[in-house]
Amino acid sequence: MEAIDINNFRNHKIKESEVIRRILAGEKELYEILVKRNNQKLYRIVRSHLKDEAEIEDVMQNSYIKAFTKLYQFKLESSFSTWLIRIGINESLARLKEKGKLYHINEQSDNFKNNYILEVPDNKELNPQDKMIHSEAKQLLETAIDQLDLKYKIVYIMKELEEMSLKEIAITLDLTVANVKVRFHRSKEMLKERLYDISNNKNAFEFGFSRCDRLTESVMKRIR
Repeated sequence: MEAIDINNFRNHKIKESEVIRRILAGEKELYEILVKRNNQKLYRIVRSHLKDEAEIEDVMQNSYIKAFTKLYQFKLESSFSTWLIRIGINESLARLKEKGKLYHINEQSDNFKNNYILEVPDNKELNPQDKMIHSEAKQLLETAIDQLDLKYKIVYIMKELEEMSLKEIAITLDLTVANVKVRFHRSKEMLKERLYDISNNKNAFEFGFSRCDRLTESVMKRIR
């Protein structure tokens, strides 16, 4: 079989459908590509439901394993990420149900005061003052998003942070496009006016570099 240029996969030069076809043909090591492409998005989605970082990673792993074992059922009519997100949401809701917290999340819990700012390398060197401003702005945004009701939070994260289309969100959440529009508009209304200037910060809730590599390695070990 033709050798694989990993850089092409990572740079999205080879179609997702081709990656999936080759995985189903026996090249399961290529699943690493799908995991790394979707870690950030899946993390943000799962984190909108759960708060404990260890539990989030556990749910992410379970979602990837379930997606891999059921990959033969995946229809290429939508993107893999849309299918994966639905699995991740179901896994998250199942975890909440186990804990007796489904639809009864206490938004005023002290848990929101914990450190949810993820330590990830900056894309550029910042001076100490800029680093402090960046960190404070990021924390304000994350705290404000965390305090949204779940049905608004998930839509806001998908649309604003992951830049998914309204149609993709509607399909993923099994809602109408009109309903998604209403929830997204409401989520923005609920965020304080002083956060609007930083609400386009795409760095919120990052799942990058060493954490991404560690989770990917763990998933690949489980499917080998």
